[in-house]
Amino acid sequence: MKTVFMGTPEFAVPCLRYLAESSHEVAAVFTQPDKPKGRGYKLIPTPVKTAALEYDIPVYQPLSLRKGEDAEEALRTLRETAPDLIVVTAYGQILPKEILELPKYKCINIHASLLPKYRGAAPINHCLLSGEEETGVTSMLMGEGLDTGDMLVKKAVKIGENENYEELYARLSELGAEVLGETLTQIENGTLAPEKQDDALSCYSPMIRKEMSALDFSKPAREIHNTIRGVTGFTMLGGKRLKIYKSVILPDRTAPDAENGEIIGTDDFSVKCGDGKLIAFTDIQLEGSRRMETQAFLRGRKLTKGDILG
Repeated sequence: MKTVFMGTPEFAVPCLRYLAESSHEVAAVFTQPDKPKGRGYKLIPTPVKTAALEYDIPVYQPLSLRKGEDAEEALRTLRETAPDLIVVTAYGQILPKEILELPKYKCINIHASLLPKYRGAAPINHCLLSGEEETGVTSMLMGEGLDTGDMLVKKAVKIGENENYEELYARLSELGAEVLGETLTQIENGTLAPEKQDDALSCYSPMIRKEMSALDFSKPAREIHNTIRGVTGFTMLGGKRLKIYKSVILPDRTAPDAENGEIIGTDDFSVKCGDGKLIAFTDIQLEGSRRMETQAFLRGRKLTKGDILG
């Protein structure tokens, strides 16, 4: 099959690599424009563009697929390419009807949730924020609605109790390639059985906002833990911003008489939460320092028991 791949972040790279190393032809890759980064504002290619160039696949980076000269040029390119199938994985742009209906086998999307739950831009984050114990990847036929198309192939995985966004993101990106492979096999064999989504079971996962990372220690330990897992938490320590990438709940220890956000353990960086339970930070970064495991941090800095975070 002649395919066109559309994707942007690291999450989409395993799917592109699967396609590029399969028997299917990848005639073109569409990805978001390069973005300036760092002090020199040097233009940095997207991870998908970097991977596509390794395979000598033509890369297109229109600003928009829906309006303007870029959109017109993109549509011309796709019509000239005449793909049998368009595969979309975390592209970051909405496809217009003209593109959705262009390929013989339509457009399929590889989505990082067990649809119809967690439609939208940030399914992995919201899955962790909600404390889900299971998630997965779903392939679906794309329509004009947001992640509302018929489901094709679905694979589920259990979520670790302390697994954070980075870890789950990496696992689901590899699972996405498996789902894509099975979907393509079923297309070739004519065995696809599209299943309509039950809108009554759906929920939406909008873009993450920075303020969602702020830790409120009046909340229960589980909610604080899930915030850290889902969006990387932050608080203040000694007037400096402290990022927390990983944490664990200490179920056998409580401090009911301590203040919320009070440092209880100076040897494990444990802190009292609103329900009296303790949470310990295990992977952190203090403003002006590098990210490190907490035990390494504590070898270079002493905490004061009774200090209040926030």
